[in-house]
Amino acid sequence: MSLVTTHVLDAARGRPAAGIPVRLESPAGLVAEARTDEDGRVRDLGPDELAPGVYRLVFDTGDYLGQDGFFPEVTVTFRITDGRAHHHVPILLSPYAYSTYRGS
Repeated sequence: MSLVTTHVLDAARGRPAAGIPVRLESPAGLVAEARTDEDGRVRDLGPDELAPGVYRLVFDTGDYLGQDGFFPEVTVTFRITDGRAHHHVPILLSPYAYSTYRGS
């Protein structure tokens, strides 16, 4: 399993958000990219070890939310202090709001 995973739940529809492009970035640039699966998850996003530092998950939500979506992109910036510990960073998404948390 990769060190960083994510999950996107469409809170307005009450179901997983499939097909959303996701990028994992470091200050040096792109680390990995993938799309959410039918369960709204990205289980394999990048390496199984990363250097401690600040990273970003960028969710390209524009196509998924369509014209009614206020957020065409969601960026979650987080810090990795243990480069071997699993980091699950999910988002709850709706057309006019999103939230995130450190998952397990």
